[in-house]
Amino acid sequence: MTVGGNPWAAEIGRFVALLAGALVLGQLAGHPLEALLVAALAYAASLLLQLHRLEHWIRAGKKSHPPPARGIWSELYQQVHRLHLRARKRKRKLANALKRLRQSVAAFPDAAVILDGEDGIEWFNAGAGRLLGLKMPEDLGQRVTNLVRHPLFQDFLEGRGEPGAIEIPSPEDEHLVLSIALIRYGADQRLLLARDVSHLARLEQVRRDFVANVSHELRTPLTVITGYLETLEDEGDELPPVWQRSVQAMSEQANRMTHLVQDLLLLARLESDGDPASPHEPVAVPAILSGLEEELRLRSAGRHRIESSVDARLWLAGDAQQLRGVFNNLLENALQYTPDGGQISLRWYPDEAGAHFTVRDTGIGIAPQHISRLTERFFRVDAGRSRAGGGTGLGLAIVKHALSHHGAHLRIESAPGVGSSFTCDFPPARVLEPPDGDLEPGSIGEPRASAPARDS
Repeated sequence: MTVGGNPWAAEIGRFVALLAGALVLGQLAGHPLEALLVAALAYAASLLLQLHRLEHWIRAGKKSHPPPARGIWSELYQQVHRLHLRARKRKRKLANALKRLRQSVAAFPDAAVILDGEDGIEWFNAGAGRLLGLKMPEDLGQRVTNLVRHPLFQDFLEGRGEPGAIEIPSPEDEHLVLSIALIRYGADQRLLLARDVSHLARLEQVRRDFVANVSHELRTPLTVITGYLETLEDEGDELPPVWQRSVQAMSEQANRMTHLVQDLLLLARLESDGDPASPHEPVAVPAILSGLEEELRLRSAGRHRIESSVDARLWLAGDAQQLRGVFNNLLENALQYTPDGGQISLRWYPDEAGAHFTVRDTGIGIAPQHISRLTERFFRVDAGRSRAGGGTGLGLAIVKHALSHHGAHLRIESAPGVGSSFTCDFPPARVLEPPDGDLEPGSIGEPRASAPARDS
């Protein structure tokens, strides 16, 4: 090994010296070319010998110290040896880090399962055994869907469910409620995390029961109060003017409370339904929309331009009452928040993704930061205007839960000053054709429109 200089320069110097010596000896012997050839072959043979020794040393795993060598080969051996030592050091660090990581994950109270590209189980911690019932080592390599057989979990794993997390009962203990999430990493791997949220589910159930019970208990006193107020209103002019105004205000608030209680009871009933995809009765959606459109035109009284496009051959499997409530809520919102002279359009149509109901208006619109919260209970963008219009703040929450019972989703698009679009997306599995004889001739027409009232 050359110290303090360029090893390649030294090697080239030795090669030139070898050729020069061979040339001198060849001149003395009278065969200079032959001497140069022999010297070049000798140098090539030494190169092949060093390459053989290097290959043998690498094949042996570089576990021993480098073999003795001179010149550039000594430098090459040392460089490879140093790289090998650094690689071994990094490997030990990575192995220790992986060991600590697995120890940390193994200590999680939550379940952690590493899945390959075919949903096979590569590794899992003790929490997965406790919450998911997995057994080590017999379940390694098994498809996780063979061990966790809940339909909602299988749809979630295959990407057919909503993004985020799902809640299912534990396959090990049906009294436990698990929240399951998936994290993608690497080329084609996923980390499945399952957390016991039974206490949160119990608290949520307590909240729902409390709201339902309180709402139910409020119905009787509200009925009594409303009855007495109606009796007082029947007295008409016999009441003093001060009492007339008071009775009218009390009647308005009593009616508002009655609507709120009705919405709370409906929402509690939707939330307590154990099977979110239970209703499968044939529903004549075009007939429902036809009735709602007529009601909308009557309530608008010509103040809005109303357009509709309804495919009369498009039915759904579901719950007619829930679907009517969904469509009615969306149309009422459009009517409430669209000023006079504006346009409201409703459309019921199919495509390869399923069936869709869209309500579009040219109303006041919604700021982007509020859109994600519209389906929360009691959330109002403009609380004063919503209360003035008699809204309870529960309409879109009811819409969201009713749609979930049909495997459907609500899409909202809006911009302030432009208007809003609310679309209900129903999956293809819910789409039906009307039974024979239930389709009226000519019922699939062109979009209809009503002109706004002209200024008098």
